[in-house]
Amino acid sequence: MPRRAKDPTDTGLVDETPVEPVQSATAQDEIEVTEPSTDADEPDHDDQTTSAKRRVQWSKAIAYGLLPGLALVLASAAGYLKWQDGSAREAQTARAESVRAAIDSTVALLSYRPDTVETDLDAAKSRLTGTFLDAYTKLTHDLVIPGAKQKQISAVATVPAAAAASATSTHAVVLLFVNQSVIVGQSAPTSTASSVRVTLDKVGARWLISQFDPV
Repeated sequence: MPRRAKDPTDTGLVDETPVEPVQSATAQDEIEVTEPSTDADEPDHDDQTTSAKRRVQWSKAIAYGLLPGLALVLASAAGYLKWQDGSAREAQTARAESVRAAIDSTVALLSYRPDTVETDLDAAKSRLTGTFLDAYTKLTHDLVIPGAKQKQISAVATVPAAAAASATSTHAVVLLFVNQSVIVGQSAPTSTASSVRVTLDKVGARWLISQFDPV
């Protein structure tokens, strides 16, 4: 039987080292790929929820706190403006009425004729009040009425200019420029000019003179 030639590299030993199977690149990639975790998104979701809750809380604070306070402020401001407007109207009315009363009363106080002097000056007293009424009554009774009758004195007063210095609903001060023409008997008239500060108080529905001071 012929013999087989012996392979010089053959040692007679068998390599028992296990051979590991080689995985393809495609299979390896598939093993390494994992599903993306959703844990990273959870904090953002919580932050959005917290922010939304805060917005709701602020909205409630505005609705239940700031808005009623703002409404109260606006109502107070409207009330103040209405009061201010009413006060301005009252002051304007008081100025007009007091100036008119000061002019008419001054003309009545300083105008008379000898034959009607007592009636004229008694009627003028109804335009006065307080201590000035008492002083005017004494002056006219003691001096003006007797002198007008005895010397046939007549007087006519006019007020070419007037201005309100101050005025409220019950008290006013008016500045007047007064001209008075006086005739004694048959003599020529003489005229005098003066400035007067007239103080008036509202008594009931009428403005009455409480002070009459030359300036």
